[in-house]
Amino acid sequence: MDSFSLSASDGHEVACYSWVLDNPKAVVQIAHGMGEHARRYDWVAQQLNANGYAVYANDHRGHGETSGPVLGYMGADGWNRSLADMYELGQLARGKHEGLKLILLGHSMGSMLSQQFITRYGCSIDALVLSGSPGFKESKLAFINLLLMKFERWRHGPDGTSMLMQNAIFGNSNAPFDGPGATGYEWLSRDQEEVATYIADDQCGFVLSPASLIDMSQGSAISQDKLSLLRIPQNLPIYIFSGAEDPVHGKQVDLDRLVNTYRKRGLSQLSYKLYPGGRHEMFNETNKDEVVTELVQWLEQQL
Repeated sequence: MDSFSLSASDGHEVACYSWVLDNPKAVVQIAHGMGEHARRYDWVAQQLNANGYAVYANDHRGHGETSGPVLGYMGADGWNRSLADMYELGQLARGKHEGLKLILLGHSMGSMLSQQFITRYGCSIDALVLSGSPGFKESKLAFINLLLMKFERWRHGPDGTSMLMQNAIFGNSNAPFDGPGATGYEWLSRDQEEVATYIADDQCGFVLSPASLIDMSQGSAISQDKLSLLRIPQNLPIYIFSGAEDPVHGKQVDLDRLVNTYRKRGLSQLSYKLYPGGRHEMFNETNKDEVVTELVQWLEQQL
């Protein structure tokens, strides 16, 4: 893994990482989730390298080495700037690997960014993979959540820490897995060692600030707007996979809403996979080898 800094179009320095090899067959760009960073995907990148894929990733604003002094605060217009960062990194990767296909892989919050990315920059990639997506929320619930986020922004400021939101997001997520000795993060994976590694990482486990949560919520609304959906390239191959026990997709209801919305839009090159027993981070699950093998099989079909 090599580290480098990307000077974004607004002058912000974005921490980036690359896993390159001689004569790759294609390029995979990874967009990580909320409360983590791109270096957590080192194992995934190594597996993709072993199968002939160059890999690039960046720490989103408010995360990892791109963050300012406050983890979770993406900055003014940080959501849109993160989308632009992803586009600019992708263009850099294309420049280094001319003629190769570029596949965007977004996990969790990264999948939400990716869902909006394809409505804005969809023609800049050749395929999309969504892992651990929350799907599309029912509009009334999304509106109530938005009101709560705005209240918390008023209470704590745009870059403040909201324990109410922390408990609402992580607390509710872990409710199905609570029990004696529970850490609060069992919802991530059945692999206890992976959960322990996440907990021990001081750049993991935080929630976005109230202002950044609002940006994310509004971005999600744009992603499912009818006019935005029409901007998604009709022939874009999409692979959506998730753990069946992942709490973020509303017992599959919200994920099904995403899949059905895309299919109604006419995105016919769509594959959908649920892993029985799997939780939120399928790349860190007990069957992660199976997950990567099936991802690579799908990637091969897109070349």
